[in-house]
Amino acid sequence: MSVSIQELAKRSDIKFGTSGLRGLVENLTDEVCFAYTKAFLLSQEGDYKKVAIGHDLRPSSPQITQACISAIESQGFEAIYLGPLPTPALAYYCLRKKIPGIVVTGSHIPFDRNGIKFYRVDGEITKADESNIMQSEIDLPNVCLTFDLPSMQLDAIETYINRYVSFFGGDFLKGKVIAVYQHSSVARDLLNELFQSLGAKTILLARSDTFVPIDTEAIRAEDMIQAKIWAEKYNFDILVSTDGDADRPLVADEKGEFFRGDILGLLTAQFLNVDQVVTPVSSNTLIEKCGLFKNVVRTKIGSPYVIEGMTRTAEADPISSVVGFEANGGFLIETEIVKAGKRLSPLSTRDAVLPMLAVLGLSMAQKIPLSVLTSNLPKRFTFSDRLKEFPFAKSAQLLCELKGDYSLIKSFVSIDLGECEATDITDGLRFTFSHGDIIHLRPSGNAPELRCYAESNSELSARSLVQDCLSGISATY
Repeated sequence: MSVSIQELAKRSDIKFGTSGLRGLVENLTDEVCFAYTKAFLLSQEGDYKKVAIGHDLRPSSPQITQACISAIESQGFEAIYLGPLPTPALAYYCLRKKIPGIVVTGSHIPFDRNGIKFYRVDGEITKADESNIMQSEIDLPNVCLTFDLPSMQLDAIETYINRYVSFFGGDFLKGKVIAVYQHSSVARDLLNELFQSLGAKTILLARSDTFVPIDTEAIRAEDMIQAKIWAEKYNFDILVSTDGDADRPLVADEKGEFFRGDILGLLTAQFLNVDQVVTPVSSNTLIEKCGLFKNVVRTKIGSPYVIEGMTRTAEADPISSVVGFEANGGFLIETEIVKAGKRLSPLSTRDAVLPMLAVLGLSMAQKIPLSVLTSNLPKRFTFSDRLKEFPFAKSAQLLCELKGDYSLIKSFVSIDLGECEATDITDGLRFTFSHGDIIHLRPSGNAPELRCYAESNSELSARSLVQDCLSGISATY
């Protein structure tokens, strides 16, 4: 039976978002997972005989993995089953082994949804790869068989841990106390092992048997409260966690105050002493204002766009060190990093571990606690949140109306914004106002949600802008 991927996408509503396939679990049928996996494999070139595959801890992930393995084996490849592991660990394994890879994960979205990410032998698939997959016509068997999961290979996790132990050194965290908020992160045991391998004492907190959808760009109020309680109780140096597949970090200082993801990225780039930074348009303008980098390149939101921007930047200036990060804190390395005689190889996919270690390294180098790391930087604050179950069509209507009349957005907020000085349509709609405030609206690429980002000269006003905007939009639309 022949099937068009485009038609399958329409029928199932499973399609590519900002990074990877996403959709409702009930629509991720064996047929859909088999078809997309086969289309991906047929789109790849090279002489490889194995394909790595792993997944997160969502209850639906093993079944989806079985369907993907069925497609891998139907094409004559050996499936290397890596079990539950962080997405960047699988990506790093694939780079070293020079084989493609697949991760079954919905990242931070709710447990009733899931997704699939595909990796070429040289890293994440591009938007052009996604387009090629979507244009595919696939022959499906009459019955899409699923097999029991094969024996799990553990060397990918060991390789990933060794990446950081080799670069930072086995006593890097000697004397440090690190609290690990475990919840349902696929990295919850790996983080404990890694930090202990680097000499730290660890405190393990709030392990969960049910899936917890941690979104590092919209931190839950209960997590903010809990972090402060834990800080007072445990006297740690840092509190760390990740989203579901551990490619986005969640980091709080010794007081239990969470870092914004783009600030984590800035501090990580500062610790690595890099030349050029690539980051989406939604990241804090503090990245330019701090003056720490030779060049800052802005892109659309999503790791494929950041990766594309890093590649172009490195090609244009081959002697520069180039990294990227997103507002969710995921950090990417395009060029080899050299620090204190140690080398860190490129890993151009989002990674949650490096920012955790980098901010600790920066605090130790400056002999200050994490809470003081940003004290000498210009005062620019960001906040973000989202409206859930807000259909894309409604978002498109909203943005169209706002583009024609920006005064509408001013009517939603209590703060005097002044005049609109600039409008950026790189990704969604981003307004810069004369009193220094920024409001950015865009539909999510992963779920039926409208995201709102704001930047201002105080944390309170940034939060107020987001809350006012979303309340006004919800009441109007």
